[in-house]
Amino acid sequence: MPIRHLTADAVRTAEHAAGDLLANGTLMRRASGGVAATVIEELRRTGGCYGRHVGLVVGAGDNGGDALYAAAALARRGVRCVAVLLAPQRAHPAGLTAFRASGGRVVAELPAGLDVVLDGVVGIGGRGPLRPAAAAVFAALVPADQGGPIVVAVDVPSGVDADTGQVHDPAVRADITVTFGVRRLAHLLAGPQCGRVRLVDIGIDTSGADEVDTLWELTDAEVGRMWPVPGPSDDKYSQGVVGVIAGSARYPGAAILASGAAVTATSGMTRFVGSAAADVVSHHPEVVAVARYADAGRVQAWAVGPGMGTDDDALALLGEILATDLPVLVDADGLTLLAAHPELVADRAAPTLLTPHAGEFARLTGADVGSDRLGAVRGLARDWRVTVLLKGRITLVADPTGTVLGNDAGSSWAATAGAGDVLTGIAGGLLAAGLSPQLAGAAAARVHARAAARAARGAPIGAADLLAEVRDAVRDVRAGLGQWSR
Repeated sequence: MPIRHLTADAVRTAEHAAGDLLANGTLMRRASGGVAATVIEELRRTGGCYGRHVGLVVGAGDNGGDALYAAAALARRGVRCVAVLLAPQRAHPAGLTAFRASGGRVVAELPAGLDVVLDGVVGIGGRGPLRPAAAAVFAALVPADQGGPIVVAVDVPSGVDADTGQVHDPAVRADITVTFGVRRLAHLLAGPQCGRVRLVDIGIDTSGADEVDTLWELTDAEVGRMWPVPGPSDDKYSQGVVGVIAGSARYPGAAILASGAAVTATSGMTRFVGSAAADVVSHHPEVVAVARYADAGRVQAWAVGPGMGTDDDALALLGEILATDLPVLVDADGLTLLAAHPELVADRAAPTLLTPHAGEFARLTGADVGSDRLGAVRGLARDWRVTVLLKGRITLVADPTGTVLGNDAGSSWAATAGAGDVLTGIAGGLLAAGLSPQLAGAAAARVHARAAARAARGAPIGAADLLAEVRDAVRDVRAGLGQWSR
């Protein structure tokens, strides 16, 4: 099953529906037990629990209560626990009592030499940046990768908006985030700030949440299952023929990259139309390349835009393609043309996938993406009645119904010139093979990210390096490798 992420309100609704489990403190005890178990796992991984040092930064309310109860459980295992109370008069009373009864100490500032620091400042209701007192505590910490303590956030890192994923300045950057019942939107939208996310089952039912409150994340297993593979009676046509329009004789790179990605993504057939036809064939001899659209031949989907130009000829060609009843992916220069001529897709009934980066998104909408990327991509998909893939470290793919699929690339190595052309080719190939625009975009984004990670291995890459790893990235997800399933 895809991984589900919910809004803070949907989580609260599920918690309140639990009735007595919320009122009698059972949910909090289960949550704090999950936090304690996560810390114990980390301590054991680095030498054991007894005699280790854990510090807490505790705000008012239930988030601080979770941290205090967790520390009480840790102290009973021989862990030395200290807590800085940011609002002593409003600290969770029962949690603070349990903390002190187990041997925990309240201190004015965190000492040096801590193994773990628990962020219990604010939870999913937090708004805005850390206040000065909390900011000062976390600013004094040495990062874990430089010998400092592991930072474990309770629910969401403080200073991160649970619904938009906006990372305020300052905010806690966690190595691990422990959450309860279901993941929050921020765990994907602000993935780098959350670190590894650990989900604790506390016995709440979130199945009734509305789609508007939901963000879905595909795993390798889902992508591997949906990836097209040839059947016993398939031929090159039945597996999907994608047409690519990209680049030019003067700037052939986009044509070569997009066509090459389409070839490597699926087992069908790739056609190319444009003045870079000779360059494409010299790099990818299996591509059927022609100079004129009229000579293109039969295709099941089009991928158009990268490097095609924005002159009148390009506009006319884009309009002709969008007037067909075939699935069409539009990227790069094609999006620039659409920004000036949105009427080209206004009444389009056939599947349509737009793949903007933030700058192209702003051209299409007349406004910056802003801090609420999820709301922005949902709005464009709804208003234009198309599927929109908003590129970034966190890629979001929204369809007109409001359903959104997200993917955390795990790194930003793919932020290199030409990488978007590769994504165009992969997604175009999947469209031609019969996937919906949303699934084609989301599956392509995941394989694209994995290919970038394979190519980089800790060093900068070019788009050609990424392209060279696409086939192995497909093989990885089809093999069900689990290390990217967050």
